[in-house]
Amino acid sequence: MNEPGGDLRLPPSPGAPRGVLIPAAELVERFSRSSGPGGQGVNTTDSRVELLFDPGASTAFTDVQRERVLKALAGRLVGGRVSLVASGERSQLRNRQSVRERLVALLSEALLPPGPVRRPTRPTRGSQARRLEAKKRRSETKSGRRNPPRD
Repeated sequence: MNEPGGDLRLPPSPGAPRGVLIPAAELVERFSRSSGPGGQGVNTTDSRVELLFDPGASTAFTDVQRERVLKALAGRLVGGRVSLVASGERSQLRNRQSVRERLVALLSEALLPPGPVRRPTRPTRGSQARRLEAKKRRSETKSGRRNPPRD
């Protein structure tokens, strides 16, 4: 399926009816030493994985999809690229799988079309009358608690 080092496949969804295939050449993986679990192996193994992907330059998306992804991920882009890091596993392979699964989930959600536009509604006449009546009762209750004015 989404083997580390290979192409990345997004499953079909409402935003991408035929799915999306991101070529491996568009994904940049960097490895470094992790501070997570692993005992003494942490000091010698580059198990931390950072995955970089530039959705603006990707050939995998149509123009509409690219625009949708860039808009949805605008807050996450650093230098135009999405950066995801995984270091929770001891194995570099499992970290690579984990970070790829997270990228698939992130892009699948970003590709979803926007929901329906909310049509503003007005309160009914009855609800307005009930609200004003409740305010009046509350005001009377509070005014009855006040001390009478001094002469």
